[in-house]
Amino acid sequence: MSKVNRNLIIAIALLAIAPFVLYPVFLAKVLCFALFALAFNLLLGYAGILSFGHAAFLGTGGYITGWAMLNTGMSTELAILLGTAAGAALGAIYGKLAIKREGIYFAMITLALAQLTFFLYLQAPFTGGENGMQGIPRGELFGFIDLTNNLTMYYVVALIFLFGYAVVSRAIHSPFGQVLKAIRENEPRAISLGYDVNKYKWVAFVISAALSALAGSTKTIVFQLASLTDVHWHMSGEVILMTLVGGVGTLMGPIVGASLIVTMQNYLSTGEMGNYIHIIMGFVFVICVLSFRNGIVGQWNKFKAKNF
Repeated sequence: MSKVNRNLIIAIALLAIAPFVLYPVFLAKVLCFALFALAFNLLLGYAGILSFGHAAFLGTGGYITGWAMLNTGMSTELAILLGTAAGAALGAIYGKLAIKREGIYFAMITLALAQLTFFLYLQAPFTGGENGMQGIPRGELFGFIDLTNNLTMYYVVALIFLFGYAVVSRAIHSPFGQVLKAIRENEPRAISLGYDVNKYKWVAFVISAALSALAGSTKTIVFQLASLTDVHWHMSGEVILMTLVGGVGTLMGPIVGASLIVTMQNYLSTGEMGNYIHIIMGFVFVICVLSFRNGIVGQWNKFKAKNF
């Protein structure tokens, strides 16, 4: 058995037994944000593009899925697909507007577009404004899988996460992924070799937006809520933090980073520590940047390569 297959079997086994050790809804939240961070890392870690507006796609997926479940009687799987498609379409439009710019200019354009999206959702009548969409039904998957059960909901989220992980893994290990890495390392050289750099970056942007929307759609079903928090620029900052802490340009890094940040938010936000949660997160970020320049997973990979 190859090392990759063995690690995959271990990962699936851990996902299977995890809800019997920890609260399933908490684990589902971790997986949703891990998928979001994986999607963002495809753009930052492999194409070298920093977006400050990825919350727009997370929130769009959530709002469209919530609206479909509340107003159309659509089945859960179709509502999630609709939210994902809406996020991909928005990513296609925003990507076309921003992808020809580089560096800080690209980042600022994505931030401006995300803020535009935020204010649209704030004023739109179907979103509920500051109150958000509440009481979104979980429904039944394929007409017979009852998602009101938290354990069942967790396993559905786990399957969605594994699908997203497989998409990202396949993308970065394909010729498409190799071109993205070439663009990240030396864009002028990639252009000189005849690659349409903007086209490759745009496709990566759309894939990343679609997976982000899938994470947002799934999160909305889990918590039966879609709110402005998911589309606020703070959320774009959080996914950057998750990716950098875990390790940019690694498959496991965003998962580790998302798990750490969500766990800190969940367990430190109650009681007196809740007043200092952002200070604590900032402190952890500073430590990681100063001591683990490649993130937790990146540093571990370097240590393994050096000592084993």
